[in-house]
Amino acid sequence: MVDENPEALLVLPRLRILNANAVSSPITWGFPAVTAFTGFMHALQRRLSSEFNFEFVGVAVICHSFSPQAYQPPGKRTFVFSLTRNPLDKDGNTAAIVEEGRVHLEVSLIIGVRGDGLYAGNEPQAIANRAFQEVLAMRIAGGSIGESAAGNRRQRPDLHIWPDSFEERRAVSRRLVSRLLPGFALVSREGMLEEHWTAMRSCTPGASAIDALLDLIRLNTDPPHKSTSGEWSIRARKGWLVPIPVGYAAISPLYAPGEVRNARDPGVPFRFVESIFSVGEWISPHRVENVCDLLWRYRVEPDHGLYRCTTPVFASCP
Repeated sequence: MVDENPEALLVLPRLRILNANAVSSPITWGFPAVTAFTGFMHALQRRLSSEFNFEFVGVAVICHSFSPQAYQPPGKRTFVFSLTRNPLDKDGNTAAIVEEGRVHLEVSLIIGVRGDGLYAGNEPQAIANRAFQEVLAMRIAGGSIGESAAGNRRQRPDLHIWPDSFEERRAVSRRLVSRLLPGFALVSREGMLEEHWTAMRSCTPGASAIDALLDLIRLNTDPPHKSTSGEWSIRARKGWLVPIPVGYAAISPLYAPGEVRNARDPGVPFRFVESIFSVGEWISPHRVENVCDLLWRYRVEPDHGLYRCTTPVFASCP
């Protein structure tokens, strides 16, 4: 897919999200999945489509605080989620539940915007305020949204028309980044994973992609080199790397609308999918010259059964 550069940036700073879903995939937990934020972006666009003729082309996610709702039981070494106590069933027995992990977050979102609605005579601040009204009535990753630092001018939503010249873009990026600190932005590191997998296969030909993923993000203790008599040491890591789900891969053919019983929307084609995993990195926003490089964008390849998200600039860098 060809990237479409945004013509404006909608900034939603310091959103407090309460009780967001911390189980981001079948095998990971922690920060919500990227698709939760791209899905939020899509839902917000649909809410505004009747008033403004524009589309959203990507979303950057910057985390300022992360507080998982978990505790360590007495005498235990592991942590467990703080679960809700559901009402008893009609027979007075404890109802069966699916364990849910929750987390409180504070995040800032930057959404790329394109379209004629930006030039239809509406003031940028009026558009930002209208979008923020809708945001406060929505959810992200199942969590409730509330504004933070109300009344603080630095924390109000803004819409910035993206300049044409490189110098002006860099200046706008610097101003936006100053509002995002302290905080860390999540970016894709697909290239680093591919490079690590290639290196592993040169030593272990049977190494799989999941082997490379686990070896890259876990804490490894290496023995001393054969030529020395030193002690075992912890392997240096290349950054704040984390395993992340980045989308879905098809595990079935594409069925015609209505062909699969009980589908959520019988009016659209349907296929069964499973999660795609990759490596992400948390970086400080001040490290980027162009804040648009932080935007997560869709990469859809229906013919190959791939539906994923990525940050193209960082994903291509090993």
